[in-house]
Amino acid sequence: MNIALIAHDEKKELMVQFCIAYCGVLSRNNLCATGTTGKMVSEATGLTIQKFLAGSQGGSQQIAARIACNEIDMLLFFRDPLSPKPNEPNDMNMLRLCDMHNIPVATNIATAEVLIHGLERGDLDWRNILK
Repeated sequence: MNIALIAHDEKKELMVQFCIAYCGVLSRNNLCATGTTGKMVSEATGLTIQKFLAGSQGGSQQIAARIACNEIDMLLFFRDPLSPKPNEPNDMNMLRLCDMHNIPVATNIATAEVLIHGLERGDLDWRNILK
């Protein structure tokens, strides 16, 4: 499965901790991330991650393009709901694309854990059938 990782600045450390906890599951999948998030997760876990530009420099749009082409199977996007972001319209567009292509999305750690456990059990294997 192709899993995309994005985290707002205030949630990057949470993403790192999440990836450390689920390193075993994540290592069996193809990972991509926005630049800074990918660098932090890779350095902390040793996971191989395809890194795009930083989110504010277009990395989120690069991931959105892959979503639009149905090349992403899951999006883990740890958002900060309390601080408005200048690129928030792009974030909403990316979430809309996930809805259009039936791509599971987690915007917080609780949902991310449900998706990761489902991935581990094989509950998301239907994504492979669609391809």
